[in-house]
Amino acid sequence: MTFEQTYLNDNILDALYDMHFEDMTPIQEKCIPEILDGHDVLGVAQTGTGKTAAYLLPILSMLDDGSYPDDAINCVIMAPTRELAQQIDQAMEGFSYYLHNVSSIAVYGGNDGQRFDQETKSLRGGAPVVIATPGRLLSHLKMGSLDLSRTSFFVLDEADRMLDMGFSDDIMQINKLLPHDCQKVMFSATMPAKIRELAVSLLRKPVEVKLKVSRPAEKIRQQAYLCYDPQKLQVIEHLFQAGDLSRVIIFCGKKDRVKDIDRQLRRLKINSAPMHSDLSQSERDDVMYRFKAGQVDVLVATDIVARGIDIDDIRIVINFDVPHDAEDYVHRIGRTARADRDGQAITFVNERDILRFKQIEHFLGKEVEKLPLPEGLGEGPGYHSAAPAAEANGRRRHDRRRPDNHRGGKGRGRKDKGRASKE
Repeated sequence: MTFEQTYLNDNILDALYDMHFEDMTPIQEKCIPEILDGHDVLGVAQTGTGKTAAYLLPILSMLDDGSYPDDAINCVIMAPTRELAQQIDQAMEGFSYYLHNVSSIAVYGGNDGQRFDQETKSLRGGAPVVIATPGRLLSHLKMGSLDLSRTSFFVLDEADRMLDMGFSDDIMQINKLLPHDCQKVMFSATMPAKIRELAVSLLRKPVEVKLKVSRPAEKIRQQAYLCYDPQKLQVIEHLFQAGDLSRVIIFCGKKDRVKDIDRQLRRLKINSAPMHSDLSQSERDDVMYRFKAGQVDVLVATDIVARGIDIDDIRIVINFDVPHDAEDYVHRIGRTARADRDGQAITFVNERDILRFKQIEHFLGKEVEKLPLPEGLGEGPGYHSAAPAAEANGRRRHDRRRPDNHRGGKGRGRKDKGRASKE
């Protein structure tokens, strides 16, 4: 299905044409018509499926068509991290190129007071679209910088990540300030019970769109080392001695481990830099700039980089520890083998993570190649002797553009609150 077959307005279609967007992704095909029809939507889709466009395009089309107040915050998009907020803002710039009265402001923490003052001034005058992290949005609300009582659209992007980062109370506090008829869209990469509960609290009779988590690209060569924790850094040292491993991301589950590994890599004269939530915004921007520019060879990061950051030339992803689930594994290694490049993903599996890694292999539908430890490092933990995940679980249970005369011209947004008809 093409974008021209929807009721997105001409200005949006012109921008998509300039950007060479033609066919919609499955999440866009399912979500765009529902949002244009005014439904609340719960979307479950992983990063890289085109979900940002799935909610931005219909909302921008309706804002451009409709009679929305110039002095109000018409749409709020919440993102868990500054990096994702910046990425959404960049996408907004492209999609809204021909929309003369629809602009956005991104507000997020980790910057100086001058930036906060600039945000305050912009918000008090009203803004069609505000893209914000929860903490920063609450700060402005407490300062009286913005009023959400006339907000028409509210989007939660990567809701699961927000809950993981402890933003549940913030989300509910913000939700109480929204009008009853505010149209809401919520996206999550996974659907655990807590996300289902949040959806019940926030959404009104939502249309649920769920895409299965895609398996990693075949171009990614997936490998693993069975090793004890003290052997992991020695394996990394061996890998760097064996070849040029520039453009590498090493993922860790905790920020303290990121800091420790970065320090140890530096002692080994490895050109690395850390990326974690304790860094200020300017520090994180500087790290990403230097990594993208090739000034840093190795980025040691928490999962904050696994979602919302587009870096096309990553050669190798190393999982210093096994991700908590298959979805996180796919997000991590999906940073490599992009833009028609090949890539490699290496995971270190210690004795405690064997069952978890077996579950990931079960999702992949194949066994990941196990590499022998470098000579001199001794033996690692056994793998095939460990109980398969299913058995262990069992024991726990029992013991392009169309002609102008065919365009849809106007979106089909809601007709309430005195807005112009979209039909």
